[in-house]
Amino acid sequence: MKTLKTIAATLLIAFSFSSFAADGTAKEKLEMNYALKTYIAAVTEGRIAPLPEVLDKEVKFTSTRGEKIISHNKIQMLNTLKVSENVKQNCSTSFSVVEGTPTFSVVKVTMKYDNFSRVSYLNLANTGNGWKITSVSTSFI
Repeated sequence: MKTLKTIAATLLIAFSFSSFAADGTAKEKLEMNYALKTYIAAVTEGRIAPLPEVLDKEVKFTSTRGEKIISHNKIQMLNTLKVSENVKQNCSTSFSVVEGTPTFSVVKVTMKYDNFSRVSYLNLANTGNGWKITSVSTSFI
């Protein structure tokens, strides 16, 4: 009987620790910083696997190239990024929060290459399921 109690106590402790670890990860995924870093990792390092979870289902991507405006929805953008999956971009990347509130933020992400820069403005919304990217507008300068 004592052995059964020891095994039960050990299992209870093990499950308690694993649930605390899972809660920490789940809480991290609800933060704006997680959505932002997931996007940056996808476009700069080709780590696209976690990206769909931080994109709103109605997310819109637009890019300006000269006088032409190109728009993509979520599926189109993910398909475009698959071409560069696991490819690290040769650029330095920085970001700054342009405007931040508890429910909505605008973040500027700059990818600086040797001869040009890619500047993106991300709109993020705090939803019931964590922060989601609702739109991305990109320009090449």
